[in-house]
Amino acid sequence: MCHTPGHDEPHDHHHGHGGHHGHSHGADEFDPDTAAALDASIADGELSPTQLSRRSLFRSAGIVGGATALGMAGVTPAMAEGRGRPAATPVGNDGIKHWLAGDHHIHTQFSSDAMYRVIDQVQHGAAYGLDWMVITDHGGATHSRIGVELVNPDIRAARELLPDTLVFQGLEWNIPAAEHGTVFVAPGPNEVSVLKQFETDYDGGVNGWGASTPANEAQAVAGITWLGAQVDGRRIDDALFLANHPARQGIDSPHEIRAWRDADPRVAVGFEGAPGHQAAGLPAGIGAGSARGFYAGGPNANSFPGYPLESYRTWGGFDWMTATVGGLWDSLLAEGKPWSISANSDSHVNWGDTSRRPDGSSSEQFNRDGRYGAPVHGGTVNLTAGDFWPGFYSRTHVGAAARDYLSVMKGLRDGRVWVDHGRLVKNVDVTVRMHGSREPGVPLGSTLQVRYGARLDLVIRITAQDQPNWAQFVPQLNRVDLIQGMVDPTGAAADRDTFAAPDTKVVEQWDTSGRTGTFEIVHRLPAAYDPFYVRLRGTDGNRSQPGYLGTSIDPEGPALDVVGDADPWVDLWFYTNPIWVVPTR
Repeated sequence: MCHTPGHDEPHDHHHGHGGHHGHSHGADEFDPDTAAALDASIADGELSPTQLSRRSLFRSAGIVGGATALGMAGVTPAMAEGRGRPAATPVGNDGIKHWLAGDHHIHTQFSSDAMYRVIDQVQHGAAYGLDWMVITDHGGATHSRIGVELVNPDIRAARELLPDTLVFQGLEWNIPAAEHGTVFVAPGPNEVSVLKQFETDYDGGVNGWGASTPANEAQAVAGITWLGAQVDGRRIDDALFLANHPARQGIDSPHEIRAWRDADPRVAVGFEGAPGHQAAGLPAGIGAGSARGFYAGGPNANSFPGYPLESYRTWGGFDWMTATVGGLWDSLLAEGKPWSISANSDSHVNWGDTSRRPDGSSSEQFNRDGRYGAPVHGGTVNLTAGDFWPGFYSRTHVGAAARDYLSVMKGLRDGRVWVDHGRLVKNVDVTVRMHGSREPGVPLGSTLQVRYGARLDLVIRITAQDQPNWAQFVPQLNRVDLIQGMVDPTGAAADRDTFAAPDTKVVEQWDTSGRTGTFEIVHRLPAAYDPFYVRLRGTDGNRSQPGYLGTSIDPEGPALDVVGDADPWVDLWFYTNPIWVVPTR
């Protein structure tokens, strides 16, 4: 008999203070290097250096010779590196000592459509509370020719001037056959050379690979694989890729997203759950009168034909792929494989600023010099720009063991992530543990393996906001929603273009209005008979509507944002990454 989440009646407890499966997953479903590393019939001496490196990682996790184990629900990158703990009992928070707020999508004067110096963006981001930032100027002919080298001294200078702020160098990749993506590497002597070679060899704009063709899609996969090889070869210490504004033009098809993730899950770790350009939704008179995220378009010749028109708009400021319960993000999570979300500024030109580009700025000058001159005082307040300064509105919170570059990258890879808008809350901490245990549970991004039929508790600790945000009001968290989904017993979607997870829905809602300080919700999860995952969402309660897939799936989801009238400050949400539960007999 098959049991599903919801079979047992859950119970909640509130406290406050301060006011996948037994099915095989064949090795031929992995990329060639991973398949070879998992094939126990191949001797170590017959493997390439990349394959041998992956085998050593899988051995440490106890899964070499068992593609079934790797394909099992919820095997996270941390587990594949031997650092996860697929134990039958809960373990600690896996070294999380800090929640570090950051932004992985920021432009400067080295982008043809932006204007700020690196130090301008970093100083503002630090002042608005960010711990880490990634400079991601647009890939393209000029940037690949000279821009990568030119920006690096400014990044290194910012690191020295603000040593408590982690400043990564990256770029915004024109993904072949798709949208844009953040690519960044760990600081080191080869950060410039690796990024330059990657952009030269794999950028879709540089190489004319924009059309949605199978050949161009293969170049995107090759680029991600190449980044992993640079880490394996110890040319750099780490590299990550996240897809940016994935639903904006409808050209990131579901099968492409799956292909990126599967090419190297150590590198391809997620997409923007909420795009930047949030100020664009401010109504005319005080803002641009456009659409949040500049999501105001529609399908084009390269768009995936299965996406509905509603996917080209944001919902509560979040991308449709994330905002739809039971939608594309959930269809990825229902395969039991990690895929993180983020929120960031995509800062180019910022709302409320008084600066402008200097006289003489032109496309010809930019193409010649690889940069614009430093901005100058413009004499007027810009109320039509679509962006906020980094940290002003959007934040990606990463659980890290230390305040350093590699720890932030590891936290992103391991899925220790929650995101928010407008400083809706001060902190969110979510774990799953054995029912009745007082031991720490497993954190966001984790997979908890338990005995068949085990009883579990979801523990939610939220610290309510008690300080004004940068719009000068104190946000109030009105409601928290629990979203729960089953995991596909095959470990992979039969249709790689699916964007639905029909077994995922909102299963519980808690009224948190008026709660102050740090409060705790302990929720009894159903007995673990089948693999499933849980994730959370919270809101100020100002704007809601039934979810895109209907009230039975999501009774009070984010509302479809109206082009020209979508004030981001009166519609605040937070989202967390999932935690998976896998029962074993």
